[in-house]
Amino acid sequence: MDTFNPIFKQRFRSFINLISWAIFGGAIIYSCSTSRNEEASFEIEEAIPQVIDFNFHIKPIISDRCFKCHGPDPKTREAGLSLHTKKLAFGALGEKTKHFALVAGDTGNSTLIQRILSSDPGEVMPPPESNLTLSEREKQLLIKWVEQGAEWKPHWAFIPPKNSEVPEVGNSDWAKNEIDYFILKKLEEKSFKPSKIAPKEKLLRRVSFDLTGLPPTISELESFLNNASSDAFEKQVDRLLASPAYGERMAIDWMELARYADTHGYQDDFERIMWPWRDWVIHSFNKNQAYNEFVKWQLAGDLMPAASLEMIVATAFNRNHKITAEGGVIPEEYRTEYVADRGQTVSTAFMGLTMECSRCHDHKYDPITQKDYFSMFAFFNNIPEVGLIEMQDVAADPHIKISKKDIDGILSFINNRNDEEEIPLMVMREMKKPRKTFILNRGIYDQPLEQVDPATPEFIFDFDEGFSRDRLGLANWLFDERNPLTARVAVNRLWQQLFGQGIVSTPYDFGNQGALPSHPELLDFLAVKYEKEGWNTKKMLKYMVMSATYQQSSNATPEMVRKDPENQYLARASRLRLSAEMLRDQALQLSGLLNEEIGGPSVKPYQPEGLWKETTGGGGGSTAQYEIDSGNLVYRKSLYTFWKRTVPPPNMITFDAASRDLCTVKRQQTSTPLQALVLLNDPQFIEASRSLAEEALSNKSDPAEIMKFMFRRATSRMPSEEELLVLNEYFEEERVAFSNEPSRAKAYLAIGRSEVKSSLDTVELAAYAIVAHAILNLDEAITRG
Repeated sequence: MDTFNPIFKQRFRSFINLISWAIFGGAIIYSCSTSRNEEASFEIEEAIPQVIDFNFHIKPIISDRCFKCHGPDPKTREAGLSLHTKKLAFGALGEKTKHFALVAGDTGNSTLIQRILSSDPGEVMPPPESNLTLSEREKQLLIKWVEQGAEWKPHWAFIPPKNSEVPEVGNSDWAKNEIDYFILKKLEEKSFKPSKIAPKEKLLRRVSFDLTGLPPTISELESFLNNASSDAFEKQVDRLLASPAYGERMAIDWMELARYADTHGYQDDFERIMWPWRDWVIHSFNKNQAYNEFVKWQLAGDLMPAASLEMIVATAFNRNHKITAEGGVIPEEYRTEYVADRGQTVSTAFMGLTMECSRCHDHKYDPITQKDYFSMFAFFNNIPEVGLIEMQDVAADPHIKISKKDIDGILSFINNRNDEEEIPLMVMREMKKPRKTFILNRGIYDQPLEQVDPATPEFIFDFDEGFSRDRLGLANWLFDERNPLTARVAVNRLWQQLFGQGIVSTPYDFGNQGALPSHPELLDFLAVKYEKEGWNTKKMLKYMVMSATYQQSSNATPEMVRKDPENQYLARASRLRLSAEMLRDQALQLSGLLNEEIGGPSVKPYQPEGLWKETTGGGGGSTAQYEIDSGNLVYRKSLYTFWKRTVPPPNMITFDAASRDLCTVKRQQTSTPLQALVLLNDPQFIEASRSLAEEALSNKSDPAEIMKFMFRRATSRMPSEEELLVLNEYFEEERVAFSNEPSRAKAYLAIGRSEVKSSLDTVELAAYAIVAHAILNLDEAITRG
């Protein structure tokens, strides 16, 4: 969508109607150019590689075209042939077992090759009735693979990462660090050229959102623009990483991964207290705690030698799951669900595996057995918890009580805003006598089968005697140098944070059905680097943003869009809409309303009246009716918004925030008319627009300067003369309209709880506020660059 169009020359009501569709249309264009089909194909003619790799060239073909009849499901398998394991794929076929689907180095005796080349409809594979075909290139790949010895490899993600050699490239002058060599190598293979570096104001806007969740201020922009030194950008990056807002930005993603909420979930969804753990997460990110230690404390801080109170607070991570207080349930059934949730969260968050598929039966696509599932389950089955809690329980057992003395000492990072004498917090604690764990038939709580001990999937690497059979042993196993998954999964999420998409576009699934990495050598390089450099998250993020790849312009030529519509090869920067939190927090900051207090209990900003009352189960309590907070609490960052599981903050859900029911490591990306309606009608955005206009009027007197002030605040750049002309025309039309209906101006300015500055003319302020609202709705203002 263009920055300006005829929308802004319409009267207010026309503007409201039209801009909804303009934003929606722009969002659709955005979605079409950035939404990810996990296994996307591109119209690029690729040469046959010199060396054929099973994982990246062959396995995708047989998985897509052959597994339907020759895959892991024995119920659909035909002709006794299965191609999902090496043993079965190379095994003898037929009654006399004299022929083979694959014979290494021998295409003449490989039945698979003969069948894919056959012109006989009764012999050719895939068969015509399957509606599946192989391209000439795919056939040549299979032939060359067999000729080269048909080397079979374990799934790529189950092979430990190695320190990839930095490739040689033709245009090395473009590169700023090793990342760029890996990216440029692929671009040169595809006959692409990288884009120019983004303009400085756009670059600072992008990195500010990515590292702090907020746009740059005018003074920060001026400082960067006026600094011509070679390290000017690096200084800005260092400043952002040192900002307290960095920890809050990082905590947003961690809240979804950890399924954090302020209520228990289920039916009446009563309130719980978990926010002290959120304060710890922010504190941990800001002090740059090593990622391995950060995770170990959360999984097993209570089991650490001489465990501190802070380590125990960190284990609240494991208690963020839903808990029921609904009368009539079977407690053991629900307790089983809590344990399962903890195990599945660890699998998704740190291993990138869909282990939940193995609760009822062996995984169909990955080598995860049902025994593996319940062996992982066993790590989390030994805490003294119950399946059914009392309605008034804000912290179910086991829990601790954090005192004022604790907060004055080791837990000084906790913001006890309400000056509570004691704050309860659900944490982890082991039972003195371990609870027995059994494989459950079809995953049903009351159908135990074989007893199992705590253990991890053997195909990753053995959970040997070097690890204790408890959560601490599991945590140490995750960060053992032999583990092929943990570092890859972690750096992939950091890449996703900065580029909008991971090198593996399915961060929740590194298994056989997940997407292949777009740059596998780069992923391994980053994983090894992250581990060798002490799991230093700030250092890794800085390394990524200092690359030329990150600093590219997002301008896309028609050829780029045609050949690589989803920007898989990164010949440009991805154009990303701001997240739900960033949209609201930006409006608050630009308007001067933002309350920058860090930590503390959750708050209740604006929300549609009566929403909780209409959806409550009738049990009463603090979550039966929503009461908007008083004072400047309504202007706190979105990270602190009270999260009721059964009725999440509606405006955040509209912009794709996760529900927090389960571990989420990648948000959906949608574009709907509701999103435009939120930006146009949410009292917070209307109030912010008025406050922005007030600040502009208090700082500037010339109409052109007022427009420049508001435009630059919202977009990080100065408007052009043409843009100023359109804005001024729109202002004059609205000023005349409000002059004719002064009561409408007064009503418009009354939206929100902040006071209107009485010294300002009502009609003039309303007209400027309408213009500010239009600016905040610009496509340029709702994207990060």
